[in-house]
Amino acid sequence: MATAIFSAGCFWGVEAFFERFEGITNTRVGYTGGHVSHPTYELVKTGTTGHAEAIRIEYDPNVITYGGLINIFFESHDPTTKDRQGGDIGHQYRSSIFYHNDAERAVAEEKIQQWTNKGVFKRPIVTEVVPVTTFYEAEEYHQKYSQKNGSFACGIS
Repeated sequence: MATAIFSAGCFWGVEAFFERFEGITNTRVGYTGGHVSHPTYELVKTGTTGHAEAIRIEYDPNVITYGGLINIFFESHDPTTKDRQGGDIGHQYRSSIFYHNDAERAVAEEKIQQWTNKGVFKRPIVTEVVPVTTFYEAEEYHQKYSQKNGSFACGIS
């Protein structure tokens, strides 16, 4: 198995969106990209930790590629709004691809160019492509939130 980490706004809806696809074997939501060790939801939502609400995806690369995950990522949110997704506003809701190595970075940059060339979005893509940092799992009540509560959160359907 391999892992990928993305941030795309509210992590509840993004997790529910990704779980629909074959080859994704596990998801966990959490926080990454900031400067506070062991952040909590209450801290992250203030926007002062530097962390983004993120999702860590475990996947089978024999079934779905890293590039395929990035395509799903771009389908799951609006990558043209800086520090915002829907009604969620702040740096903790930014659009980011966290890469583990130069190969993943190159795929991410190539996918951004491909999506730009498609002309799907009316504004430029503002997704950050940044190195992976420590991923802190969110509190248990955030995990599989949409499954537990019977709905897709954050307006993703």
